[in-house]
Amino acid sequence: MDEKKTTPEKEAALKNLRDQFKGTDTSTQINLLAAALRLCSSITTYEASRWLDIYHPAGRIKDLRDAGFEILTLWTVVKTEANVSHRIGRYVLIREPQQEQAA
Repeated sequence: MDEKKTTPEKEAALKNLRDQFKGTDTSTQINLLAAALRLCSSITTYEASRWLDIYHPAGRIKDLRDAGFEILTLWTVVKTEANVSHRIGRYVLIREPQQEQAA
């Protein structure tokens, strides 16, 4: 069982990032999640929900994948603040979409 908790440094970085993105619309959440993956290289569904205020992380990950991001899902178990273990996804950024080059 993987009981790794979010480090205080990562929590602070995610909160800081969240404060830079105003709004809760889908587009803002997609951009916020992409920025978090770039910054941290991986993020769990719990971290995205708790620290980024993204309440459907899997949907936003699908949106990023549809946009060409290569993101790996690893299953992990974490304990919530209520001391309950949950199996959740850890999303790992492998590669961003190729930028189209001007001719």
